[in-house]
Amino acid sequence: MMWLMIIGGLVGLILGGEFLVRGSVALARRIGVSDLFIGAVLVGFGTSAPELVASLNAVSADSPGIAVGNVLGSNIANILLVLGTAAVIYPIATNPKALARDGIFAIAATLALAALIYFNGFASRLTGVALFLTLVGIIIYSFYSDRKQGGHSDTAELHRDEAEIMDAHVPLLLAIPMAIGGLLGIVLGAKFLIDGSVQLARMVGLSETVIGITIIAIGTSLPELVTCVMAALKKKPDVALGNVLGSNTFNVFGILGITSGIMPFNVPLDQISVSRDLGGLILSMFFLVLFAFTGRKLARWEGGVLLLGYCVYIYLLLMGPA
Repeated sequence: MMWLMIIGGLVGLILGGEFLVRGSVALARRIGVSDLFIGAVLVGFGTSAPELVASLNAVSADSPGIAVGNVLGSNIANILLVLGTAAVIYPIATNPKALARDGIFAIAATLALAALIYFNGFASRLTGVALFLTLVGIIIYSFYSDRKQGGHSDTAELHRDEAEIMDAHVPLLLAIPMAIGGLLGIVLGAKFLIDGSVQLARMVGLSETVIGITIIAIGTSLPELVTCVMAALKKKPDVALGNVLGSNTFNVFGILGITSGIMPFNVPLDQISVSRDLGGLILSMFFLVLFAFTGRKLARWEGGVLLLGYCVYIYLLLMGPA
């Protein structure tokens, strides 16, 4: 029963995330919402919806380690697993000018997450509100910055490509039930996955944080993986990089901001390794910047290095203290 809950939850998150994003994007485009807004805001919210629902369920089930591990593990997986896979499929040519702004936001989110975990900053509702307001400020600044340039900046074009790739190209009457069904799938999938994962952690003696970083983080990162693989196959791999940077920013300021704003929680520091987990988080961002922003391309071999790094991290995670 436990494994059925975990597998069913993963399937619910994967399919739910896909249907929610594609249905929402199709709906937005059919009613005339600009591609710029869809790519900059809607896609980011949609692909991060599984992390949000999973984190809220985890904290409400008195398992905050899963909530923190989910976002921490998702941000690491987005860079090492998701981008690594996309780059191996098709090298990612980067435009430093187009990605500099989103890259700065993602770096700030990475440093904020590491500091908040280390100093147990999620115990205050004020912290959650501040994180969410930061996200709102980032969205407003990004949107109006692109609009100010007439919507013709490199970043604006990147967001338009995101909107096009994620559009399900379905009629309006089908887009609505698709989006609603996707949301329902995420809610039910998150509940089953959290309940099953808590049982698994207790049975095998692993900490809830480790379960959050592995099973749940990989599960909630699958919508980003699907999006990035599709972008690579359509030879628009720069969309993959933009999607990951945006998702990592949303995860910290949005997911943990909303979660701690609604239900403040204590971070179980005894379940988190500063050198392994926080070090892995910061190193993953460092190598992303090194590979993508210095050589103007994320080559296949560099994607392979990222994938190898993820395998090493998971090995150290599972072989280390529970």
